[in-house]
Amino acid sequence: MSDFQAQAGETLDLLAGDWRILQLRAGHRFSTDDMVTAWLASRARPGARRLLDLGAGIGSVGLMTLWCVGHRVRGQLDGDGGGVPRWSARGGPPPTLMMVEAQEVSHQLARRTVVGNGLQDRVRLRHGDLRDPAMLPREEHGTYDLVTGSPPYIPVGKGHISPHPQRAACRMELRGDVFDYCRTAASALAPGGRFALVHAAGDDRPEPAFADAGLCLLHRQDVVFRRGRPATIAVFLAGPAGAGERRDLPPLVVREADGRWTRQWRALRLQMGVTVRPERAPAGVLSASGSDAPAPGASGG
Repeated sequence: MSDFQAQAGETLDLLAGDWRILQLRAGHRFSTDDMVTAWLASRARPGARRLLDLGAGIGSVGLMTLWCVGHRVRGQLDGDGGGVPRWSARGGPPPTLMMVEAQEVSHQLARRTVVGNGLQDRVRLRHGDLRDPAMLPREEHGTYDLVTGSPPYIPVGKGHISPHPQRAACRMELRGDVFDYCRTAASALAPGGRFALVHAAGDDRPEPAFADAGLCLLHRQDVVFRRGRPATIAVFLAGPAGAGERRDLPPLVVREADGRWTRQWRALRLQMGVTVRPERAPAGVLSASGSDAPAPGASGG
């Protein structure tokens, strides 16, 4: 890992624990959307052994989930709201991850991130469209304990397509939508498996997408980036048909009205293996959904 370095136009940033991630300085960068998806997934199946990340992008959701299910994290916030995580590897065989991504730039960044963190034996990458049956061979149907997805939220024709190919693919539904993610996840899930997905809170398509794929929606949790404002994104957890009753969770609030991070958000970051400093939260940056959200990893707290 000593030669794990960013090239021109890239940054190398903290992701989870001691794992780092390569990102384009002026391209798509991982966001709060990704962190809450990984957090929800890892809480739902902390003992998962086979993970699949659909539309993996630069690898942030899948790798954060892999880190969390593979480690026990200790640590709690102090009186000033700061904290330093302590972690150890869980017993048993280490979990593995399959990442599927069609966009060339993101796929290559993810591949270098995997190698740089020394994860070649645990992470495999497939370069292709998640709608292509070859991306999920029949022998892998029904074998994944945990599936994650952070799809683009904007239908073609309802937004501006960025001239930057990586940004365009991350924002616009150029290669499928939430219905496609749900259908692929339904094929991949093992009995008792779980599928975690993030989407725009004001978009009514996720719930019919789960039903169309034969999945059982277990809960929805809205994410509020500043207290008192409407939710911008929501995370969803689903399982195979008959997995259980739907019980939605209270909103996750990231910042207080004055801009300070909430203790709830600080505790979540600590659980994700990120050091949390007690000072005031930094100025906001845009999340993948275009909302005023804190950068989850690059600041290190």
